[in-house]
Amino acid sequence: MKNVLFIASEAVPFIKTGGLADVVGSLPKYFNKEEYDVRVMLPKFMCIPWEYREKMVYKTHFYIDLAWRTQYVGVFELEWDGVTFYFIDNEFYFGGPKPYSWIHEDIEKFAFFSKAALSAIPVIGFNPDIIHCHDWQTGLIPVYLKERFSQGEFYSGVKSIMTIHNLKFQGIWDLKKVKDITGLPDEYFAPDKLEAYEDANYLKGGIVYADRVTTVSETYAQEIKTPFYGENLDGLMNARSNCLSGIVNGIDYETYNPETDTNLVANYNQITFRKEKWKNKVALQRELGLKEDKSKFMIGIVSRLTDQKGLDLIAYVMDELCSEDVQLVVLGTGEERYENMFRHFDWKYNDRVSANIYYSEAMSHKIYAACDAFLMPSLFEPCGLSQLMALRYGTVPIVRETGGLKDTVEAYNEYESKGTGFSFANYNAHEMLGIVNYAKDVYYNHKREWNKIVDRGMKADFSWKTSAKKYEELYRSLY
Repeated sequence: MKNVLFIASEAVPFIKTGGLADVVGSLPKYFNKEEYDVRVMLPKFMCIPWEYREKMVYKTHFYIDLAWRTQYVGVFELEWDGVTFYFIDNEFYFGGPKPYSWIHEDIEKFAFFSKAALSAIPVIGFNPDIIHCHDWQTGLIPVYLKERFSQGEFYSGVKSIMTIHNLKFQGIWDLKKVKDITGLPDEYFAPDKLEAYEDANYLKGGIVYADRVTTVSETYAQEIKTPFYGENLDGLMNARSNCLSGIVNGIDYETYNPETDTNLVANYNQITFRKEKWKNKVALQRELGLKEDKSKFMIGIVSRLTDQKGLDLIAYVMDELCSEDVQLVVLGTGEERYENMFRHFDWKYNDRVSANIYYSEAMSHKIYAACDAFLMPSLFEPCGLSQLMALRYGTVPIVRETGGLKDTVEAYNEYESKGTGFSFANYNAHEMLGIVNYAKDVYYNHKREWNKIVDRGMKADFSWKTSAKKYEELYRSLY
């Protein structure tokens, strides 16, 4: 039996700002319990809902030094869904209404968290063989492990893995200040360690010192070795390429299940979707004030409204996209210009465009179930979860071939009758529009082919079970 400790800044259901939380909260449930005991350690943020905080059990507390400061560390425990979660408590760092604040505050907060997490391990009665770190917030853990903790007998032989969920976020701050905050010796701030372009970089430290580096899809693992996707770390990713691998994320097949989803008007599965799925479309059209027509080609977008998601392409061809025979349903918040653009087209084409500039989990499920196609033309996408949800609900993804989108959506091939979605390669608005029109043509004029695409998509397995098996192989390779 091997012990694995996930350390991260967020996990469902406690705290979530993005896909990282889905991975850390869902994946541990799916490991083979006879071979792996996987537990999770998180900050005890004050913004975690009270229903979870009140159930946490106090374990112990102690004090650690963080450079020249002495700080309190409380340790709490909670078992949830068969997984043991530990929470590091310190109200000075983890108070406030949100998990993240200004970068200079976060830099100190996560230096504290990294050191406190490592210091807490011996007192929680769990001796990990592998510490699995997630994103820049835990980048200092492999560094501290190497610098001081590995000298202790308790930590000898402990391996570390660094998973990059999005290379864009690296935890970069002023070198002098980071030295002062972390208390790490000067030699750790060399260009082959924590220093990058005259600043200190937490994620870089984690990548340099971890025994293995993973990211959330095979294609993204290749892409980040190039200057375009490498976010100034492509040289380092090439240097570590012998330890770098990509494992695609999954989704929770119990939460996202069209057969049992209580948000839907009509439940359905891979066999009954032809008879039932359209009822969800008509119900959504009614709810959003769109023209009720079960045969109308409906495209969904559930996304953060930012450049990364390819919304500038959509903006460029929005008038053509909203042609007479299409309905477009948008859900999400983000940059003001995109929010206003969708509001404008909602006003202009009121019976066929619905802009929902907020976020609601229930509404997202309704959109996944109601739409015929799901548009995701991302500039880059480490993994992407929306296209997996769309496939699960029998909504055909239209994606750009990048990162996890390329790995999870097989492009439709009309000659061999293969594929689970539609894709385009270049970051080009008219190429995207061309593929949307192609999908629309298949939908209206080759309905049997369309249903086969839906059928294959719903059969595909992107549950966490598959990902967990690959992580188990990775863990075995360390011993």
